[in-house]
Amino acid sequence: MSGSGMPHRLMLLDTASLYFRAFYGVPDTIRRADGTPVNAVRGLLDMIARLTTDYQATHLVACWDDDWRPQWRVDLIPSYKSHRVAEIVAGGPDIEVVPEALEAQIPMIRRVLELAGIAVVGAAEHEADDVVGTYASQAGVPVDVVTGDRDLFQVVSDDRGVRVIYTARGMRNLEVVTDAVIVGKYRVLPEQYADYAILRGDTSDGLPGVTGIGEKTAASLLGEYGTLELLLEAAADSQSGLSAPVRAKLAAATDYLTVAPAVVNVVRDLGLPTLEEAGAQLHPIVGDSRADLESLATEWNLGGSVKRLLDALDRRH
Repeated sequence: MSGSGMPHRLMLLDTASLYFRAFYGVPDTIRRADGTPVNAVRGLLDMIARLTTDYQATHLVACWDDDWRPQWRVDLIPSYKSHRVAEIVAGGPDIEVVPEALEAQIPMIRRVLELAGIAVVGAAEHEADDVVGTYASQAGVPVDVVTGDRDLFQVVSDDRGVRVIYTARGMRNLEVVTDAVIVGKYRVLPEQYADYAILRGDTSDGLPGVTGIGEKTAASLLGEYGTLELLLEAAADSQSGLSAPVRAKLAAATDYLTVAPAVVNVVRDLGLPTLEEAGAQLHPIVGDSRADLESLATEWNLGGSVKRLLDALDRRH
């Protein structure tokens, strides 16, 4: 993925996760002259300025949800993210429940990122998580994934130098998630995390899990059998040491367990542009682009957020 000019550290943003957090974390009284809120725009820019500086990113990709609820995932598990659907669209991405004041800011976010020279990458019929999964798996360099969602814990790998900068407790309480953190908190390895989530379930994504199997049992089963696939093989083998109650619970969830891995595991082999092709290397913004961005900052009342981002980018040379 690196092309020529190997990057020293790649940062991948779960962009929607961050702009939702920015929207709820910055007062919506901050508005343009025409009354349009800009709190999410400001908050996101401040996040990017701080994150790229504190974690010394040399390359950055804002990973985008071209389809936040892909139909192929819904076909497998109809409840997938169903509680977040505002409107079902035949033949196209369903419309997500997004506060009107935030929805108005998403095009502004895209425009500011473009002027700041920040690569925005999405993939048709795929989520930002899949873009993250592909770059994190193929970058070949140290990677920091910034997200507030646990789904992406599955890409953590000390061996590949992939960490998650977890934002769920706020920007003042960022947590760097490594192999040891996941093992300590969930008693599973990062590569087992997707199977763990399948067994336990995840209400935030509409995953039912296996009735009667909670976090402790899921971790214990994966500790003994290693993977969901091997666990199901044991469940099908009457001579295995798996207890009858657990065997019955897994059997009752056969249909779900057959399709869940394709839904929960992030895609790691999308045909994405290389980091070089995407323009992922961070660099100072000069000339017309800088003038345009500074003009937009005034027009949209972005205050010091644009200056802080420009200052952070000025240090990338």
